[in-house]
Amino acid sequence: MSDTAAKAPGAPATSGDANRWKALVFIALAQLMVVLDATIVNIALPSAQTDLGISDGNRQWVVTAYALAFGGLLLFGGRIADLWGRKNAFVVGLIGFALASALGGAATSGAMMFGARALQGVFGALLAPAALSLLAVMFTDAKERAKAFGIYGAIAGGGGAVGFILGGVLTEYMDWRWTFFVNIPFAIVAALGAYFVIREPEGGRNRNPLDIPGVLLSTLGLVALVYGFTRAESNGWGDAMTVGMFVASVVLLIAFVVTEARTKAPLLPLRVITDRNRGGIYLSLGIAIIAMFGTFLFLTYYLQIVKGFTPIKTGFAFMPMIVGMMVGSTQIGARLMTRVPARLLMGPGFLVAAVGMLLMTQLEIGSSYASIILPAMLLLGLGMGTAFMPAMSLATLGVEPRDAGVASAMVNTSQQVGGAIGTALLNTIAASATTSYIADHIGSATSRSQQQLVTLEGQVHGYTNAIWFAVGMLVLAAVIVVTLVNAGRTDTATVAGSGEGAEEELAIPVVAH
Repeated sequence: MSDTAAKAPGAPATSGDANRWKALVFIALAQLMVVLDATIVNIALPSAQTDLGISDGNRQWVVTAYALAFGGLLLFGGRIADLWGRKNAFVVGLIGFALASALGGAATSGAMMFGARALQGVFGALLAPAALSLLAVMFTDAKERAKAFGIYGAIAGGGGAVGFILGGVLTEYMDWRWTFFVNIPFAIVAALGAYFVIREPEGGRNRNPLDIPGVLLSTLGLVALVYGFTRAESNGWGDAMTVGMFVASVVLLIAFVVTEARTKAPLLPLRVITDRNRGGIYLSLGIAIIAMFGTFLFLTYYLQIVKGFTPIKTGFAFMPMIVGMMVGSTQIGARLMTRVPARLLMGPGFLVAAVGMLLMTQLEIGSSYASIILPAMLLLGLGMGTAFMPAMSLATLGVEPRDAGVASAMVNTSQQVGGAIGTALLNTIAASATTSYIADHIGSATSRSQQQLVTLEGQVHGYTNAIWFAVGMLVLAAVIVVTLVNAGRTDTATVAGSGEGAEEELAIPVVAH
């Protein structure tokens, strides 16, 4: 079947489902829960580490266990959604995520906490692709789709910063365990709402047997890749295990591609990623996420360590970015994505975000929040929100219905890998620049207070060096979009059909985790 089949005459319009806007509420609520969880746990980590007696060397596993399970199993989760049905996978993912959260909140040891986080990653990998592909098949009218994805993208895109606020409040005024327990009501409401409200269009399931070699090779390859970058952050790029992980990931992923090209029912049909528009979207989003993830981390450190902000105040300091992202998603991207080609929104969007990053390269110890950080965050959010909207509609352009889940998973995979690379790579750049700065200047510091000043200056110097790299990543993302993405306005991408073998052009939103 061709990847670009047009809408069949007389195909039923699934957008007539009167419950689709109610369904959006529960789908967005579920995604908000997953995004909140990432930053909430980071805020709670110091308190949890003390209570559970987790060593400094092992505390990274609270984050890494989730990242490995989520990143490694996304393609498998997307394929399961195609096989079981997206609604079924969505509800099961929610219930599993709630149970894993309860286990994390009740943890009595580090091992129990690590296991709970890994389970959250497993069910998150099932939940995320199901949510994205559900939206795609429920909103088929171009203008409605733009509005729905604008709302969804703004909620989920701003969820990370809201997580800082909520995590700070729960940790400071209640207990770190509530940063896990808070997921349970979110999951219950979303699961009940999904069960009673969502009406998934008939057909479009991929009932082929599972590609077991593909599942094993992709999971092991992605786990090795994510772990390699995670380990590089703590042990260095020259560490034998780090190098071994990268070599293993390359070998496993090459074997995966060869296997997928030869098998009759592949886990990831290569047609999903070889289309120039989809390939350009996946690549540019992954690179943009490299810039965003590292910058979030540096800003958190800068505000808390250098400026002395509390966790709650730090969370509120991210609010301008949320506002910018909501405006970019709902007022610019959603309104224009049916009127102009995607590259004319995405390219300038990434460049506006790069200007925001450029402002942050001017950070110093005494920098004013109002004069540098606030406008920088507004521009970053505005640019990313504007760029993400057309990306949402093109991320699975032209895929067959039976490939919708795995194509959605590719969006999440590009973000997860981009996030792992961004955190490790930018942290390494920052640490190296900080070390060099302190070594060059500490000799002239004669008193303890001067030495502390040099140390803080070194940290800020490291952050700004890494942020320069992030600026380059956003410019590169813009170049990739302009070069590869040549699709026209997204109102030409109409969802067709309902039959199992029918083809459709889907619009799937992308959200930064």
